[in-house]
Amino acid sequence: MRFTIYQESRQGGRANNEDRTCYCYSREALLMVVADGMGGHHYGEIASQIAAQTLADNFQREARPLLDDPFRFLQKGMINAHHAILDYAERHRLQDTPRTTCVACIVQNNVAYWAHAGDSRLFLMRGGKVVAQTRDHSRVRILVEEGLISPERAATHPDRNKIYSCLGSPNPPDIDFSRKTPLEHGDLLVLCTDGLWGEVPGDTMALALKGTNLVHTVPMLLTQAETKGGAHADNLSVIAVRWEDNYGEDASSAVSTQTMAFDEVATHLKEFGRNPGQKTDLSEAEIEAAIREIRNAIDKYNPKKQGQ
Repeated sequence: MRFTIYQESRQGGRANNEDRTCYCYSREALLMVVADGMGGHHYGEIASQIAAQTLADNFQREARPLLDDPFRFLQKGMINAHHAILDYAERHRLQDTPRTTCVACIVQNNVAYWAHAGDSRLFLMRGGKVVAQTRDHSRVRILVEEGLISPERAATHPDRNKIYSCLGSPNPPDIDFSRKTPLEHGDLLVLCTDGLWGEVPGDTMALALKGTNLVHTVPMLLTQAETKGGAHADNLSVIAVRWEDNYGEDASSAVSTQTMAFDEVATHLKEFGRNPGQKTDLSEAEIEAAIREIRNAIDKYNPKKQGQ
């Protein structure tokens, strides 16, 4: 595989960043995850961390170097994360469980597979246009599809942030899956939270990213969204990958998995509370305790840990 990838998460105007991004790759498969947590006192942050970390853990264990069934992998990972969040809430006797959206994508054998719950989005961009995207699990999206409001009205609708599917809700999540989608040379996959796509539409992103260096252009798009969001801008996070099927890209910005061992996996996920670019009012002891509890919640649904 050969691809160029860039991820970034910003706090915006919020008190803390409840978004999480993660990507992992083996010699033959790539996983990308974006999650947008919901819940007070860092609990949304914990929910999104559980979602990203559960999928990353499973990928590290199963991508050797291919996944047997990418759709099954995505379904199992999201459901396990959902139950791990519920267990965390029960252990802390939380009246309202922390929740998170989640969009995740697997690429292997030049085919993309994606799944999502909530309103974090995936866009497939080709030739400066959006050729596929996820459908938000939101009330406003239903109103638009039923013709009751216009897309323009949806952007400012008071219920635009209300979603009906997420991980951590008392009800099981609705998870939507894509079709198997073959990728072409130069295709872009962009996974992002509503802090970005709510301010910069997918079509605008597709035009801006066409033929450009992701490392330069993606931060510009985040800055544009942050500026438009103003003093109360939402957290905003993105993973963007340009898929390559040749070796024409600058080697300094492209990832090649050709020389990786068959059982090797590279993971890019910051641990809870360990991002120096984000503010936190948690003490070191509180961060360490949260890391342990997140790990315990995840391990309960990690088949490798069961029976040990």
